[in-house]
Amino acid sequence: MRAPPQVTLRLSGDDAGSVIVTQVRREPFIRLSVKFMMLPSDSPVIVEIRAVDDDVSEPSERAQMTNRPWLAHYPENVDHELATAPFATLPELVRAAGGSYADTKAFTQCMPNGMNGSLTYRQVDDLSDDFAAYLREVVGVKQGDRIAVQMPNCLAYPVVAFGVFKAGCVLVNTNPLYTPQEMTHQFADSGATVVVVIDMFADRLPTVLEHTDITTVVTVRISEYFPPLIRGVIRMVQKWWNRSLPAVTVEHRTFTEVMAQGRKAKNAAALPSYLSGVGSETVAALQYTGGTTGVSKGAMLSHGNLVSNTLQMISMNGVYIRPGKEVVVTALPLYHIFAFTVNLLGFYHSGARNILVPTPRPPSNLKRVLENYKVTWITGVNTLFNALLNERWFTDSPPKHLVASAAGGMALHESVATLWREVTGTPIVEGYGLTESSPVLTFNPLGGLGKDGSIGIPVPSTDIDCVDDNGKSVQAGESGELIAKGPQIMQGYWRRPEETRDSLREGWLHTGDIATMDSDGYFTIVDRKKDMILVSGFNVYPNEVEEQIASAPGVVEVGVIGVPNDKTGESVSAFVVAAVPPPSKEEILAHARETLAAYKVPSTITFVDELPKSPIGKILRRELRDSLLAASADQKGGTA
Repeated sequence: MRAPPQVTLRLSGDDAGSVIVTQVRREPFIRLSVKFMMLPSDSPVIVEIRAVDDDVSEPSERAQMTNRPWLAHYPENVDHELATAPFATLPELVRAAGGSYADTKAFTQCMPNGMNGSLTYRQVDDLSDDFAAYLREVVGVKQGDRIAVQMPNCLAYPVVAFGVFKAGCVLVNTNPLYTPQEMTHQFADSGATVVVVIDMFADRLPTVLEHTDITTVVTVRISEYFPPLIRGVIRMVQKWWNRSLPAVTVEHRTFTEVMAQGRKAKNAAALPSYLSGVGSETVAALQYTGGTTGVSKGAMLSHGNLVSNTLQMISMNGVYIRPGKEVVVTALPLYHIFAFTVNLLGFYHSGARNILVPTPRPPSNLKRVLENYKVTWITGVNTLFNALLNERWFTDSPPKHLVASAAGGMALHESVATLWREVTGTPIVEGYGLTESSPVLTFNPLGGLGKDGSIGIPVPSTDIDCVDDNGKSVQAGESGELIAKGPQIMQGYWRRPEETRDSLREGWLHTGDIATMDSDGYFTIVDRKKDMILVSGFNVYPNEVEEQIASAPGVVEVGVIGVPNDKTGESVSAFVVAAVPPPSKEEILAHARETLAAYKVPSTITFVDELPKSPIGKILRRELRDSLLAASADQKGGTA
């Protein structure tokens, strides 16, 4: 490394002890970090100066200087640090996009049969103002009040979500498939006073409301903002054919009614007052999660957390997200943090057209979307991509305009990634994050810089480390708990100070995930701490076993868990969804023995019709364990 550049500063101070930099001569170009210690007026001024060379000739030198090996592998057009955001809050982001892409279609909702409706950026901006006015002027909510939103991907969702932000309130995303017990917990814990719910599931409310603070119920139709004729057809099919519209027996207002009230009550001059005092540190959303420990709790995500992560994600993708030109399939639910930040916020900020799919199950629900729209991006989870690759219509005619796909939410199997590239001719990149990190922490850079099997490298302004049980950094290649620090890390858990202290330590988020970092700074998730299987003292990570079994001929999906074993403590058990004709258990085991150590090979294989999954398609190992234990108990009871 060459000698540091010469720096000349000329300083002056006044009687109050302040310091003014009047001249800086930099030769060659450098970046300065200057720290002024303000002392009493009769004391000398102490100035601490640190010069960092921005013109290092080799990327590896810069990476070594900062102890961030991943910086050497950033694409040329990606900044190492996140630039100052042009806006501090989500309403500013929404208004900026509305102004830049006013007449561009922002959201198109496509039903399985191809029926669709759309909203432009201008319409979304105006309509979300109406909903904000309804909340503040008609309902009378106050800044910081919590508003629960419980609906699938539909055109009303962005209108409501953005309206909540513009009202200065806090969004509480809620899974529409929740049971009354789960709804009661989330609504009561958050203290929500308003719920906006899809009418198909509003029959659960009578047993819920009495245990919460909710006083206002707004019901939404799946066909809101569709052309009138199509809206009528969908409504008729729901009511008379599918019989999916239960009677709503609680006091409520329809979405059409409240939007009309909001429009009438709206005063454009008053809208800014809703956000008086709202800044980057203000909580924007309570995103409920099982978290790194314990029961479901609300991660407090601030406006700054979500704005920062939106810009980090866009920055990391560089030229692959082209302003105003992308068409992205949003099949994952917007109430989940992955689609919420990446699709709803990120692609919206970039002027993309979001194609909303109410449900991606079965995968044929995406057929009309991929046939009728010039899709350039698909975001999803491993199970979604795998399901599409098992659809003949998809493999025979893959999307012609696809630029790239992004996977998150669960481990992307290397076999799926490889086949996806072969079928579509485009890259599929894996990222990683948690609800508590808004969610993106790492991303595999595009442009041939990614590494298969890894979750990539930290996004700008993010530090990640792998530590042992004592909190000490492990060596490259060794397994340790992944911890992270950055502007996207949550403020804490809602009303849970002890659990916040357990997860956030000295500014670092302890994720509970086991990972390794290689010498280039690429991270690989080994598995969740709680999912690790201990066989005769050896660690077995389900992800690794699932990856190998999934590559066996005839295996469609697989879930792996640990089960009690008298001799080894635990043993490996695999649940397999097979193709037709199915492979034999012996064939699957033979394949596993070729790639896995003996103690990692499943002791049992169970064929099942389907695996239990979360709303985004993540395999629920806990439910597999519960079902296996229940079956074992029944068997013992029958034998006795």
